[in-house]
Amino acid sequence: MNLAMSPFDVLVDYERRSLAHVAGLPEQLDAPGLWRGVGYRIGSRRLASEFGEVREILTVPQITPVPGTQPWMLGVANVRGQLLPIVDMKQFLEGERTVLHESMRVLLVRQGGGDVAVLVDELFGQRSFVEEQMLDDEALEPFAQGRYAHFIDRAYHLGEHDWAVFSLDRLARTPEFRQAAA
Repeated sequence: MNLAMSPFDVLVDYERRSLAHVAGLPEQLDAPGLWRGVGYRIGSRRLASEFGEVREILTVPQITPVPGTQPWMLGVANVRGQLLPIVDMKQFLEGERTVLHESMRVLLVRQGGGDVAVLVDELFGQRSFVEEQMLDDEALEPFAQGRYAHFIDRAYHLGEHDWAVFSLDRLARTPEFRQAAA
């Protein structure tokens, strides 16, 4: 194990190695058309982002407001000695403030100049999809409305729910997202 790995990377490595011992599953992990990521909810939308875009998952830390910032910038939090900006994703994407509750989590996203923590309503954990579950463009349309349109390219149907693939990397590179000053 590499000592420079983040805790999230260590868990992903543990998962990969443990799943390698499950009968019949390793072939599925490398199957063509298989997509895996982290599932979460913002408002009423179920979203998933690539594992590589999520550096770490945390409970909501104590947040200190920063005056003169956009309404969606909740403030900063000290996470293991590093000050991280905390963004209310629902307010950034939908214009509606999130009501903080116990099941909320923050996803640490790597961006140029340092990490940013984005607040999500609920975390579902790992989600895996195959090409056969991909929705057509017409079914994708309800997901890709408003600000979501820039960050969603595809969606899948799994069980009773539809899941849109949300690009946190594209979000972190968006000029409006990077400019938190009011």
